[in-house]
Amino acid sequence: SSRSASRRPPTFLLNRSDIISTVEFNYSGELLATGDKGGRVVIFQREQESKNRPLSRGEYNVYSTFQSHEPEFDYLKSLEIEEKINKIRWLPQQNAAHFLLSTNDKTIKLWKISERDKRAEGYNLKDEDGRLRDPFRITTLRVPVLMPMDLMVEASPRRIFANAHTYHINSISVNSDHETYLSADDLRINLWHLEITDRSFNIVDIKPANMEELTEVITAAECHPHQCNVFVYSSSKGTIRLCDMRAAALCDRHSKFFEEPEDPSSRSFFSEIISSISDVKFSHSGRYMMTRDYLSVKVWDLNMENRPVETYQVHEYLRSKLCSLYENDCIFDKFECCWNGSDSAIMTGSYNNFFRMFDRNTRRDITLEASRENSKPRAMLKPRKVCTGGKRKKDEISVDSLDFNKKILHTAWHPKENVIAVAATNNLYIFQDKIN
Repeated sequence: SSRSASRRPPTFLLNRSDIISTVEFNYSGELLATGDKGGRVVIFQREQESKNRPLSRGEYNVYSTFQSHEPEFDYLKSLEIEEKINKIRWLPQQNAAHFLLSTNDKTIKLWKISERDKRAEGYNLKDEDGRLRDPFRITTLRVPVLMPMDLMVEASPRRIFANAHTYHINSISVNSDHETYLSADDLRINLWHLEITDRSFNIVDIKPANMEELTEVITAAECHPHQCNVFVYSSSKGTIRLCDMRAAALCDRHSKFFEEPEDPSSRSFFSEIISSISDVKFSHSGRYMMTRDYLSVKVWDLNMENRPVETYQVHEYLRSKLCSLYENDCIFDKFECCWNGSDSAIMTGSYNNFFRMFDRNTRRDITLEASRENSKPRAMLKPRKVCTGGKRKKDEISVDSLDFNKKILHTAWHPKENVIAVAATNNLYIFQDKIN
């Protein structure tokens, strides 16, 4: 099931600013946005199928590119604020224009992406080249007319939400009322109205009075897809809290607390680090949520707090390698996870440009690779297998030869179809079900 679109031509020296840091489909799946470490947002648009090119449906081409954030400097704290885009979230489409929220560590921006294919001509007070006309030479009144022009896609910032986060923003999530959204940093979660930029409401604050008593941080947060008063946030201790904004203005006391009891036999020096949750996502139905920790993906039923209903091992063969992964800092990598449109399958990334897909109904799983060598357009992707010990078979790859610099942290699944986007460092791959 493969078609790949590479985002940039091959470069031998990897430019840090080209590394993709977030991937997100819009609600229809016709647009796909990526953000990178250079503060840029690139939007791809899906090609419409034509009679001349019946197989072109599914191909995504660049629609708009703009600089969302610039590097800044906080003079009070003597800190550089990097331009890297941490998250992008689309708003549901209300008119011909598209809106999205993008954020770096400190500032969230609302962008409007609109098309212009006509321009006004025949002004009374200025010439066609824009120069003002002498009022005494105007003897007749002209009615300006709209003339066709080449299509232009414009991105303009409509709102800037700043100065609300002391710590680095790790999540933004648009609420189901489509009027508010939340933003989370390491210790606080704020609720914003999309029309109001000068104030937000602090709804969670876990900062202790004495910072030496700090034991956990917020790692991700998301609004419920249907109930605008419910949201969840995950922590570095491997727990998830579900809060209800109807209960109190400050949701420091959670409504539900999801935690899996630890198996004492598997406890090690790395247990706390690998249990930290790097991503949390509600299912489209709103009945389940999925969390990703370092080695596994867990699916929780919102009605059952004491343990997950499903656990999928992503790369269990790395458990014996945790020592070296700790030394090269890979153990702190934050992998994301996503649902397919019908909540029947889930996807998450791994190392060596591998990504994993799990079918919840059949409990089958597959490992695929996003790489230039394997991803010729319209070529089928071959399942990959990692050899964990004993004699290596012909098609298997040994654990010791995995490349830990090639990692897939960011993936996205089309909301309605089997089309997926996978970010592998500075390349974006788009795969789809085989077309017969």
